[in-house]
Amino acid sequence: MHLLTYFGDSMLLLPTAVIIAFLLRWKNDDKRAVWFWLLAFGCAGLVVSLSKIAFLGFGIGSVRFNFTGFSGHSAMSATLWPVMFWLLSGRLSVIWRRVLLIAGYLIPVIVGISRLELNAHSVSEVIAGLVLGFTLSTAFLLSQRTVRPRGFSLAQLCIALLVPVLLFSNGRVATTQQFLQKLSAQIAGIEHPWTRADLLKIKQ
Repeated sequence: MHLLTYFGDSMLLLPTAVIIAFLLRWKNDDKRAVWFWLLAFGCAGLVVSLSKIAFLGFGIGSVRFNFTGFSGHSAMSATLWPVMFWLLSGRLSVIWRRVLLIAGYLIPVIVGISRLELNAHSVSEVIAGLVLGFTLSTAFLLSQRTVRPRGFSLAQLCIALLVPVLLFSNGRVATTQQFLQKLSAQIAGIEHPWTRADLLKIKQ
């Protein structure tokens, strides 16, 4: 499960998002695509971060739905992988482009399931993250519906995937959650950030 959940880790996704921006500039005739992509990915990160700060710092969540903020792994992977696979499929036939696009949508679902199996998130948090990410990635892809990115040679593909593969093989995870915990506590002026256990005590 830890292997699957890494497909949603910021240590992998943030550098890959930057690579996508460069590839869009290089392989896409729509020069606005880079800005659309940065807006989509940035919005995902911003919404996830604000939801976590709201809970960690101020206890804003839902007891009923066991919700403490959007699942970052689910949201960010659902924003990134459909776009990445669409971008890499430009040289392929229609059938294979569709297969890759479906794979791009399936990976975040698997990431979300892995977060549940690891007890890192509740069902509501994973679903909310996936809905957020898929909304943003689909909006980006719709903005590119008349554009077909230029294909990659094998050498170009290897170069494009070099950094993501190295990061994946290294397996280092991001410390985003710990950073947000400290930041939220500082913003709220509290000694310790809120936890899920604190939220669920409200039920009692």
